[in-house]
Amino acid sequence: MEQSELGDSHSCGGCSRNDEIISVEAPARLDTLPEDCISMVVSHTSPRDACVVASVSKTVKSAAESDLVWEKFLPQDYSSLVPRSVDFSCKKEIYMSLANDSVLIDDGKKSIWLEKGSGNKCYMLSAMDLNIIWIDRPLYWKWNTDPESKFEKVAELRHVCCFRIRGKISCGMLSKGTHYLVYLVFKRTSGGSVGFEETPMEAQVGFVGKESSKSFVLLEPSRRGYRYSCVWRRPVYREFRTGRPREGVRGEREADGHVEEPKERGDGWSEVKLGNFYISDGGCDDDGDEIEFAIMEPRNSEMGQRKSGLIFQGIEIRSLPNHQILTISDLKYQQSLKLL
Repeated sequence: MEQSELGDSHSCGGCSRNDEIISVEAPARLDTLPEDCISMVVSHTSPRDACVVASVSKTVKSAAESDLVWEKFLPQDYSSLVPRSVDFSCKKEIYMSLANDSVLIDDGKKSIWLEKGSGNKCYMLSAMDLNIIWIDRPLYWKWNTDPESKFEKVAELRHVCCFRIRGKISCGMLSKGTHYLVYLVFKRTSGGSVGFEETPMEAQVGFVGKESSKSFVLLEPSRRGYRYSCVWRRPVYREFRTGRPREGVRGEREADGHVEEPKERGDGWSEVKLGNFYISDGGCDDDGDEIEFAIMEPRNSEMGQRKSGLIFQGIEIRSLPNHQILTISDLKYQQSLKLL
């Protein structure tokens, strides 16, 4: 045991009286602790941290890979997500399986997986689980199969003049203390799309009955830099659910007219960000609370423009990796740089 001798407070800043010698234990190395203690410590970190700390020594690696640690990182209902046909040797293998591959739930209408670095739940709502206007009219929409889709069916847009897709998810299904991003996942048909090039769509994301964010997105890449001049924020009232504006409600105009553009995902699909939201550490006020999201034609757009040629797999609700989360001060600093 290492010791440190502290003299009186006048001579060397110690806290002893009458020149007593006090023995102080130096901090113990992590790998000198009992293995179950190491496991308990590591279980209060994150999956990413557990993988990093496992490189310290063989003892720490054994503790960091124990079932005690990795069961803490798994969701409480993980047993219902594990295929019965697969025999896993440890909880870490189960975790990695759920992080590397999504699992279909809700009769195949949703998929769930874990964000590898944090263990936060992520979801995709299939087109079958969304509210798509005119989806029941074969003249306008067509249900298809697609080998690149994780779901049984995808929605192919044949021809519409009114475009609107909505969806929602219960807060109780999401991870607490987590920042989420919402993406629309889609691709073009072999014949290409019509009516979407450089035509911004309105996107909304927010808690039902509370303030939502509104942004504008493109479903076809812009050939030139596009900035939309009217971006608004307002509460989610009845007009969010019906598409009819609430009289007298305008909201606060934002100065930034940025428009999100689609990006290739690398799996045969494209995605465009609709918005983001945050589930606090305390969760929602009520597990029955819901997050609602939508993409539609802006109210001030020219109605009746023909649109066709896109295939929609669904809407993805993805946890923002912890290492990508910026603090409020970071965001303010970045915003200040834009003004320079």
